[in-house]
Amino acid sequence: MSDLAHPQSATLSTVRSLAQLLNQEPIAMPSLVEPGLLPAQGILFLGGEPKLGKSLLVANLALSLAAGVDRLGFPIPSPRRVLICQFELPLPQFVSRLTLMRRTLGPAADEHLFVDTCSVGHLLSTPQGLNHFLAAAQAAAAEVIVLDPLYSTHDQDENDTRAMAALCQCLLRLRDVTRAALIVVHHVRKSINRHEIGSAFRGSSALHAVGDSYVLATRPSPQLPTLELRFQFRYAPPQPPRMLELNPQTLWFSSVGGPIQPKSNPRRKVESREVSQTLAQHGGPLRYNQLRQEIMQRTQCSKRTAQLAITQASQQGLIRQEAGQYHLPLQPAP
Repeated sequence: MSDLAHPQSATLSTVRSLAQLLNQEPIAMPSLVEPGLLPAQGILFLGGEPKLGKSLLVANLALSLAAGVDRLGFPIPSPRRVLICQFELPLPQFVSRLTLMRRTLGPAADEHLFVDTCSVGHLLSTPQGLNHFLAAAQAAAAEVIVLDPLYSTHDQDENDTRAMAALCQCLLRLRDVTRAALIVVHHVRKSINRHEIGSAFRGSSALHAVGDSYVLATRPSPQLPTLELRFQFRYAPPQPPRMLELNPQTLWFSSVGGPIQPKSNPRRKVESREVSQTLAQHGGPLRYNQLRQEIMQRTQCSKRTAQLAITQASQQGLIRQEAGQYHLPLQPAP
């Protein structure tokens, strides 16, 4: 007789008491990358705008994990077996990149880092593609799987909640069957605010629900090879932002000055007279955005503070608006 006739027989094989769970499962599993950056069997999303250096950064992290060394300012307790599934570079070019990075480490990662040489063309969102990645992870006995980038692993509409929920189930299936942690590289939306991290990733909010850790990379200055990393963790205390700098000769990022502490701005208010002084110092009329920017640079204040100061100075008659520009008051004729 089938299990359908006796559903209890199928269910009992998967239900465990607390006593059984305590005997069978470890009480706490150490994080693969501290402090809480990559939980064991967790999912880490690394995101940023295109051409920012995300793939270089994730390759650095994969090599560090495989070697069991701290190269990015994040402690790694022990070496891990890492499988990289990357979809953007031709294999010879990707191997050349790893070879250059390897010169800094030596052979420490050689036996623990694996590359799926046939990732391209396999979609995680299909049963055949999922089976391919499961087989690759099994062949590598992977403890960490890198997917770079996520959009190459599926053919779904990233703004469709149902489609993204199905893709997230594929990610969870890959994690649960392999018992590996996942590092997923993804893009962010075109317009995000300073305080967004996990919610900044492109696509449905389903992606924000499935991850355990989110790292958002931004470039503070287009002229400098630096990245600012901001973090959001589900199971670990919040971390302050960190700055990393790329060495173009070695292709390694390194930590610059440790965690970034929030900047304090002692100036909480801009006086109205400073607005008129800004106009006088400029020597001519300014449009609103120009005046606001001049005040911000002169006083090191926020945009909101500059806007309030302009409004107050206008109300007090210290400046006047005419034809879309701000002027100093007309001086009475002698």
